[in-house]
Amino acid sequence: MSTLSIIRKGLLASACLGAAFVPVAFAQELTVMQSEAPRSMDPGDQGATFTNALLAPVYEGLIARASDLSLQPGLATEWSPNDDGTEWTFKLREGVVFHDGTPFNADAVVYNFERHLDTDRGLAASGRLRTFLESVEKIDENTVKFTLFHPYPSFLNILTTNGGQIVSPTADEAGNLGAASVGTGPFEMTEYRSGEYVLQEKFADYWGGEDERVDAIRWTWSSEPSVLSMALQTGDADVINPVPPAFAAAIDANPELELTVSDGSAVFWVALNTQSEALEDVRVRQALNFATDKDGIINAIMSGYAMPANSPLASVAEGYNPDLDPYPLDLDRARELLEEAGFADGFSMSVVVQEQEARIAEVLQAMWGEIGVELNVLRMESGVWSDAAFGDPEKKAEDGVDAVIASWSSGVNGPDLQFRPLYHTESFAPGSANLGFYQNDEFDRLLDEAAASVDEDARNEIYGDLQEMINQDAPHVLLYFSQDLYATRAGVEDVWMIPGGLVRVDSATKQ
Repeated sequence: MSTLSIIRKGLLASACLGAAFVPVAFAQELTVMQSEAPRSMDPGDQGATFTNALLAPVYEGLIARASDLSLQPGLATEWSPNDDGTEWTFKLREGVVFHDGTPFNADAVVYNFERHLDTDRGLAASGRLRTFLESVEKIDENTVKFTLFHPYPSFLNILTTNGGQIVSPTADEAGNLGAASVGTGPFEMTEYRSGEYVLQEKFADYWGGEDERVDAIRWTWSSEPSVLSMALQTGDADVINPVPPAFAAAIDANPELELTVSDGSAVFWVALNTQSEALEDVRVRQALNFATDKDGIINAIMSGYAMPANSPLASVAEGYNPDLDPYPLDLDRARELLEEAGFADGFSMSVVVQEQEARIAEVLQAMWGEIGVELNVLRMESGVWSDAAFGDPEKKAEDGVDAVIASWSSGVNGPDLQFRPLYHTESFAPGSANLGFYQNDEFDRLLDEAAASVDEDARNEIYGDLQEMINQDAPHVLLYFSQDLYATRAGVEDVWMIPGGLVRVDSATKQ
């Protein structure tokens, strides 16, 4: 196993000399175990929820998301738009330094967003920003102005996400950010042992001053649900995220542990290839929806910790319509639609899945078999799955890929971030996440209209129309909205969750 160590302040210098590794003990160290390893230490070059959780204690944006999910000052103390919402001026917090000593100022902010506007960089979070951000300019040492191509209601929300986290220009220019985080947050990264853990310690020069938070945070990970559960019960972990649904009841019953359950923002679905022979007919896609027992899937896969999906938007999203019920379980209606479409005897189709979604595919295999649809399940490891799932129409046709099981979470950052990547014509894979090549010009027009509207009521009315349009056209078989589950040991306080699975532990205390 390869090991990369990032050592600061002389910590563990003996490890660099080949001596036996001895972990440093802290008076109050919080150990967090998640279900996957970090993708990158550069927040702007990845988009994974659990990586964002790990990086949150280290990095900050101009705007912060508070525990009540409101927007609060972060590295900016105030901000204001012009009359039409296309220019935003931010006053920056003074006296802030990055963990490497680089001063935080207007130059640092301009550098950060220009790296995203640089198409040659190819950073993972850049595409989202470039859809609406035209330029960023320095007004003075502590003032910057953002110019947008058009009003964008989710602009402030985006600044709280991974693409809006401010990195040290010095570290970025050195090319080290992928392995060594350098931000302005209350914790600095002091060690990264690849495949084992990430260690973060309190940053002595943090602009927010001293407080009661823990001295250090150690991040570990395991893809095995039983390992997550056991680590919490034995005390090897103080926090686990997510709690495997199968173990949630046992954790909830343990007086030494605390289970927290909240509505999440992840929507699980089957993306249907609308260019496949059978699936190009909307009646066939609707039939698959009518043949899907969502409650059965939730009980079998999620141990009841989910909600049936009635919309492409999760229940926590702006504009979500709770009254929709487009596809109650109705096998007779499903068979009628297949017969109308010329598939009275059924047909065969394939679906590609990663191992964690394989069980969903197996359940659907049995359900859809009731209406004569033979579902061939193709299990793939992550890299191979990504190539297949994000293949263009020609590749999917060549490989015989008819469907993909996946999920998408836009957090609480606005419906445009759910609708646009999944359903807009310009989001066809491999460029974005319209994996089934759904195309509806009226949908695109309305979505663009909503994205440019500063009238919340008018925008939500459009989002209501878009939900009904997606339900009618059925480019996805919508399965469920996951609930967010994390758990802590007794004595751990001030841990909280951003919908979508991003656990925040940078304010945690431990007794």
